[in-house]
Amino acid sequence: MKERAGIQSVEVGFALLDVLGQSAGPLMLRDLAAAAGMSAAKAHRYLVSFQRLALVVQDAGTTRYDLGPAALKLGLASLSRLDAVKLARERAGPLMEEIGHTIALAVWGNHGPTVVHWEESPQAVTVNLRLGDVMPLLSSATGRCFAAYVPRDAITPMLRDEMARAQKAGRTDVPATMAEVKAMLDDVRERRAARVVDTLLPGIVGFCAPVFDSDRHIVLGMVTMGSVATFDAAWDGAVHRPLAAAAAQLSADLGYTG
Repeated sequence: MKERAGIQSVEVGFALLDVLGQSAGPLMLRDLAAAAGMSAAKAHRYLVSFQRLALVVQDAGTTRYDLGPAALKLGLASLSRLDAVKLARERAGPLMEEIGHTIALAVWGNHGPTVVHWEESPQAVTVNLRLGDVMPLLSSATGRCFAAYVPRDAITPMLRDEMARAQKAGRTDVPATMAEVKAMLDDVRERRAARVVDTLLPGIVGFCAPVFDSDRHIVLGMVTMGSVATFDAAWDGAVHRPLAAAAAQLSADLGYTG
């Protein structure tokens, strides 16, 4: 397919905006130009135009350049139109093909983590889960992932109820005290993912990686699961690594700066 013609000067100038967007703060002209791969004189001509458009501002005291109010307005408009679930659904299919196991998406609903999308692998084992199912906080990777990042006061009663039911049923594969819950959720936050093996469903392994928005709130969980016989359950293994990378990339696309 023939590449469509564009305006090269716009693409060249955008390199300056891209550098400012990734910078931790305002930059001197020489540093900004060097990072964008152009001479200071060339960069200055672009910056003059960007200042006229309010895409860039220059501090009169330090002479450093930074993104301007027009750039902020464009960024906020873009963020307001992002649909995390829509973006995640578009990526679920390719991720499922890469991993070779079922991919699901979950969001925090009225009653807890709720499955909203299901991309089933042709090699998937049959699991008794459906769209709209609410996942338990202690025995599912999805629940543990959300429990690690939603406000504690919102889920403490739910955690206590689940622990009481588990103890009544004689289960020993979920935390029995709030101290054990805290240790489990600390581990989820440290690894930036949750994992269960043979806990929610017999013979099934599951991972869930969180996706965050620009306000650093968890907006959804990317989940994958499969049979213990064929699923790589290792941390940083063939399943966890691409899942975590996909969740991190989606978070970045949603404006998360972690």
